[in-house]
Amino acid sequence: MAKLKIVRADGSVLEGEITPAVEYAFEQYAKMGFHKAFRDQELQSHVYWLAWEVTRRSGETVKPFGLEYIETLKSVSVEDSDPLA
Repeated sequence: MAKLKIVRADGSVLEGEITPAVEYAFEQYAKMGFHKAFRDQELQSHVYWLAWEVTRRSGETVKPFGLEYIETLKSVSVEDSDPLA
């Protein structure tokens, strides 16, 4: 499994797992399989959507997904999860 490291414009950092529930929500949003979307389309906006969903699922109140949310981000990276976690 992978996780996201979300660095916001204000310097705060949130790390969150890409869980099966996040993958499922993404597939409902993108109308295609999770792996197919990243293999065939390679859109950074898909990564930003995952960051939005991970943030939303963390319990934070977030702006609706779109440019206004994306402008709150400094960077989003996909990292390996801790296998012992």
